[in-house]
Amino acid sequence: MSVSALQRRAREARRWLLDSCFPLWADHGLTAAGLFPEALTLDLDEAPGEVTRVRVQARQTYVFTAAWRLGWKPDTAARLAEAGVAALSGPCLTPSGLAGRLLAADGSGLTDPSPDLYDTAFVLFALGEAARGPGPAGPALGAADGILAALDRDARDPVHGGYHEQLPPGPERLQNPHMHLLEACLSLHAAAPQAGHLTRAGELVELFETKLTAGENGLLGERFAPDWSMLPGEASRLVEPGHQFEWVWLLHAYAKAARAPVSPAASRLYSFGLSTLDIDGRAIQMAARGGAPIDASRRTWPQTEALKAHLAIFEASGDERVAAAACRSFDILMDEYLTEDGAWLDHYGADGAVLSEQIPASTGYHVVLAFSELIRVMSA
Repeated sequence: MSVSALQRRAREARRWLLDSCFPLWADHGLTAAGLFPEALTLDLDEAPGEVTRVRVQARQTYVFTAAWRLGWKPDTAARLAEAGVAALSGPCLTPSGLAGRLLAADGSGLTDPSPDLYDTAFVLFALGEAARGPGPAGPALGAADGILAALDRDARDPVHGGYHEQLPPGPERLQNPHMHLLEACLSLHAAAPQAGHLTRAGELVELFETKLTAGENGLLGERFAPDWSMLPGEASRLVEPGHQFEWVWLLHAYAKAARAPVSPAASRLYSFGLSTLDIDGRAIQMAARGGAPIDASRRTWPQTEALKAHLAIFEASGDERVAAAACRSFDILMDEYLTEDGAWLDHYGADGAVLSEQIPASTGYHVVLAFSELIRVMSA
């Protein structure tokens, strides 16, 4: 019964994307400056602001590649995705070839050109997705190749592994940008299987196995010393359940691409993530390594990552109990976070109070990817 229930939810996810989400965000589309808006107000107007994040341009580019692949208004989806590629391969890049952080909302260029690995990873991810359609693949892959060359030249850490998250290097290392760089490599590999992207992905998985999960209980840490050793005190004690779930999905995706066994860490992180869910199955923001909640507020994105992790485990095992867990995560999203008009309430307090003051466009990447995975896994 749980599998058929999940099948019904996959069809519901498809309807919500095609009938509500894609139309809303396409209606807002591009600003007069040719950029995607940073956020909407709760009344669905464009939120005023002087800057927009580069990651928003990348994530919204992905949203419209997904719309195109799902068959939603192909001409409109292609036009918006191609506009995104133009921004990502031009104004979003610093003279060094890496992505900056902030763009002027009026289109006059970068206001914060600091090279940033997190934003660079999302630019690469979006280019990989665009190369798979609507394309054309050549310009997107060519831009990605240039960014990767700059990344290797300026940001690779040959001594300790991984890449510097900012330039000049900061006082701490961060797992999150590396996680999204792995995601980008897998996307680029799908678009260009012979281009060596899977080798880079393998290096990042090795970093995960040897450094990112070297702390207590073998869980995924967030912040590290410059040599990837554990930081003293609170910084090493805190973990994010949403990122544990996100790596579960990525490890399954990498294993599939590499035709290799799934890392045993996926099961460990999944079990821990499950242990931190509240009684109804909601994912919280922050927990201690022992599982105790530290920040029990709840944003949209950890719910989507829980859904993706359930789907990865279900696809590998066919376990009906995991299908039931995926149903619960989906229902939480639909009942509490997503709106009928294609938007979302992005943040609840631990007491259930709505904390959202705007509708951040950046959340759409999480929702669209999770629902696209549900549709794919259930052949909906």
